[in-house]
Amino acid sequence: MGVYPYFREIYGKQGTEVDMEGHHVLMFGSNAYTGLTGDERVIEAGVRALRQYGAGCAGSRFLNGTLDLHTKLEKELAAFLGKDGALCFSTGFTVNSGVVPCLTGRGDYIIRDDRDHASIVDGCRLSLSTNLKYKHNDMADLERVLQKCEPDAVKLIIVDGVFSMEGDLANLPEIIRLKHKYNATVMVDEAHGIGVFGRDGRGVCDHFGLTDEVDLIMGTFSKSLASIGGFIAADAATINWLRHHARTYIFSASNTPAATASALEALHILQQEPERIKALWEVTNYALERFRSAGFEIGETESPIIPLYVRDPEKTFTVTKLAFDAGVFINPVIPPACAPQDTLVRVALMATHTKEQVDRAVEALTRVFHELDIIK
Repeated sequence: MGVYPYFREIYGKQGTEVDMEGHHVLMFGSNAYTGLTGDERVIEAGVRALRQYGAGCAGSRFLNGTLDLHTKLEKELAAFLGKDGALCFSTGFTVNSGVVPCLTGRGDYIIRDDRDHASIVDGCRLSLSTNLKYKHNDMADLERVLQKCEPDAVKLIIVDGVFSMEGDLANLPEIIRLKHKYNATVMVDEAHGIGVFGRDGRGVCDHFGLTDEVDLIMGTFSKSLASIGGFIAADAATINWLRHHARTYIFSASNTPAATASALEALHILQQEPERIKALWEVTNYALERFRSAGFEIGETESPIIPLYVRDPEKTFTVTKLAFDAGVFINPVIPPACAPQDTLVRVALMATHTKEQVDRAVEALTRVFHELDIIK
């Protein structure tokens, strides 16, 4: 039908505007919230590491693949997040798919929000524990699920801090209350929270003042930290256990020197330039107001992720195509990433977007949504 929206080639760096398959488009489909992917300081840090350490480590962290650079990044991440230690993995996906199966055993329970990321879902599938889920952000349903569990069994609640498609936040205060009531453990995926929420971008756990109450904090480098990879942060005993049991850590080649150094530099910039996060929120709040006033349905988002609900799978693809033709790149969200009646296009903001770019995007998308009779 000519509306296939995937695997489009970009010619150059990720930024607020990119060249893509013959089009110059506004980039509103990237997770680079801090806008650091093209920052020369981040690039130069990667270049220096490439020259010093080479192109790769040719082995796993467990054997010959641990560099002093990896250890430095782990120590700084742990300090940044207020935990005893951290482990770096080669991708964010392999953090969740490797960590989750290690934390519980037969007779235990893993409980997740039904909109948790696919990497959490796959980690749960690899576990020998009983897998349970609750309705999205429904704390009464979470309590109902907890009540079904054996009181003395290990109960691990895993939740996204920011839900990556809808942009809303986990009800972390209530989750922590239920943690104590039912003697559970909590793991929060901060993939879309770090660099966006909390002091110096420490994430949703910090935003709510609950870092000490959250047992494990997961994050990625591929969004705000302008690189590739991921990490888990927790108490020393848990980190030591994972270091020797997480299969995706032990049996994967370690993250490249350039990617590690780039993430480390981005972490430094994040802490040195609080104005970057301020700029992200200024343009986010401006965009939220513009989309609402234009009549778009944007749900319960509280973040730089703005869902524009279409509620029709075929129209969702058509919106994406027409928007691209009009110079705006956005992402379609269809099942299984959402329910069939909840299809949407996802707009994501960067600290480096301007209000003028937002205006251009809103105007183009308004024309497309009117043309397809999605908004009046």
